[in-house]
Amino acid sequence: MFASLSDRLTATFKNLRGKGRLTESDVNSTIRDIRLALLDADVALPVVKRFTSAVRERALGAEVSQALNPAQQVVKIVQEELVAILGGQTRTIRFAKQPPTVIMLAGLQGSGKTTFAGKLGKWLKDQGHTPLLVAADLQRPNAVTQLEVVGERAGIPVFAPERGNMGGHDAVLDSGEGTRSFGDPVAVSQMGIEQARAKQYDVVIVDTAGRLAVDANLMQQASDIRAAISPDEVLFVLDAMIGQAAVETAQAFHEGVAFTGVVLSKLDGDARGGAALSVAEITGEPIMFASTGEKVTDVEVFHPDRMASRILDMGDVLTLIEQAEKAFDKRQADEMARKFLAEEDFTFEDFLQQMNAIKKMGSLKSMLKMMPGMQGMREQLDAFDDREFDRVEAMVRSMTPFERTHPKQINGSRRARIAKGSGVTVTEVNQLLERFGQAQKMMKSMARGGGGGIPGMPGIPGAGKRGKQQPQRKKSKSGNPAKRAAEERAAAEKAAAGRAASTASAFGAPGATGTTGSQADDADPLAGFDPSSLPKGFEKFLGKS
Repeated sequence: MFASLSDRLTATFKNLRGKGRLTESDVNSTIRDIRLALLDADVALPVVKRFTSAVRERALGAEVSQALNPAQQVVKIVQEELVAILGGQTRTIRFAKQPPTVIMLAGLQGSGKTTFAGKLGKWLKDQGHTPLLVAADLQRPNAVTQLEVVGERAGIPVFAPERGNMGGHDAVLDSGEGTRSFGDPVAVSQMGIEQARAKQYDVVIVDTAGRLAVDANLMQQASDIRAAISPDEVLFVLDAMIGQAAVETAQAFHEGVAFTGVVLSKLDGDARGGAALSVAEITGEPIMFASTGEKVTDVEVFHPDRMASRILDMGDVLTLIEQAEKAFDKRQADEMARKFLAEEDFTFEDFLQQMNAIKKMGSLKSMLKMMPGMQGMREQLDAFDDREFDRVEAMVRSMTPFERTHPKQINGSRRARIAKGSGVTVTEVNQLLERFGQAQKMMKSMARGGGGGIPGMPGIPGAGKRGKQQPQRKKSKSGNPAKRAAEERAAAEKAAAGRAASTASAFGAPGATGTTGSQADDADPLAGFDPSSLPKGFEKFLGKS
C-alpha cells in the first residue's frame, strides 16, 4: 500500500546521510521532496501543508542543529510527525459498562463492511467476547446471505429476521419514494439488541446498508439507526484505495452519522495509501482497525507508531512478535529457548514445528516485509514463492527420523532417496541442507551474542558481515533470582527472533545468501539509524535486554 511513498521518503533521507550539519537549503530541499512524495501518495493537501510545516519548523530548530547526527534526527522528526497525523495513540473498542456493547458499521457500498463485520466478530471472539452479527443491510442484493456466510466462516452467530433484497422482483414498491422496500433496518437493529440481551451476547455488531455514493437517503437511514440503537461505537469502514475521494467521503459520514472511529479496508492493495494519512487528521477521529486480506483473521488493531515505522522502512517487529506469540505453542517455545541457551543444534524436527507455526501466522512474504530495511528488497520479496513451504515440507517429511536429527549424516544416496520421495531434484535437496547449515550456525552465533541477524539482510545488525568473530565466554547465571529471571526472559526473546530468522534462511528467503557489509549499507537508506529513536519494543528484535 505505501510502497511508492516509502521508496520516495527513504531515497530523500539517503541524500542526507554523511552530512555533519544541515543547512537551511538542505532542509528546504528535503521538505520539498517530502511534500511531493505525500502529494503523489494522494494525501490531502491541507494535511500535507500542516505536516511539512511542522517538520520544517522542527528541522530548523535546535534539536537538529545540535544533534550529533542531524540526518537521523530529521528522520526521527518525520516519524514522530507521521505518528501524529495517523492519530497519535492506539485506540481500541470502548466497551459498555452494561452489556451488550453495540457497534454500528457504516460506509459506502463495496468498502468491505460485511466482510469486516465477520473479521471484527472473530477478533472479539478471540479476545474472549461473545459477539452477535445483526443483518441490517436489507438493500443490497443478497447482503444478508453474504453476512451469514461470513459469520459461518468466523464462527459467529448471525441475527437475520428479514431476508432483505434477494435479487428478484418480488419486492413491494415503497409509496412515494419509487424505491423498493425490503424490510425495516431500524426495527431489525433494535430486535438484534433485544436478541443479544435475551441470549446473553456481550457485543452486537450491526451491519448497515451502503450506497455507491454519498446521498441523503443513505445518511438518513444510517442516522435513524444510530438514533434508535444508541451505539457505543460507530465505525466508518473506508476503502483505502479510493484516493483523494476518501477525505470528502469521511467528512460527509462524520457530519451525517458522527462516527467514533475509522476502519481502513483493503490495506493490502497496491493503491497509494493517502487515505490512511488523511482521514484521522481531517476528521479528528482515530483509525482503529486495518483490514488486510480476505480471510476472517486478516484484521489488526491500527497502531500509528507501527504504521509510521512501516512507511519509513523501519519494519514492524512488535506486530511480528505478537503474531508469533499467538502462533507458537508455549511448550515448544520454551523447549526452543532451552536449546537456544544450551547452544544445541537446531534440527529438522524443530524446523517442522517452526514451519507449522509460521503457516498459522500467515504468509512468510508478509512477515519478512515487517522486518527493517526490507523495502529495498521488495522485488525479491514479491518474486518469492510461498509455495516453497510445501516443497520444503515435502523434502523434510521424506527424511527418516534419524536424518531429521542428524542432517550431517545425509550422504549422496540418502539425498537421492529424499529427492525421489519428495518429487524434487537432488540439487534442491543440496540447497536446502546448505541453507539449513547456515541457519544452525546463525542460531549458535546469536546465542553467543555474536550479532547474528539474517545473513545478508540489510538493516539488521550483523547483516552480511563475513568477518571471523571472536568467541565469547558464556556468561554465568546471576545468583539474584529476579535478575536471573530477567536474563532468561531476554534470552527467550532472542531465541524467538532466531527462530524466525533461521526459518527464513532455510527457506532461501531474499537476502539469505549473504552480501557484503557495503552492499547491505547501500541497500538500506536508513543504515546506521539510531535504534533508540525507534518505537518502544524494537530492542526485543535486536536482542538487547
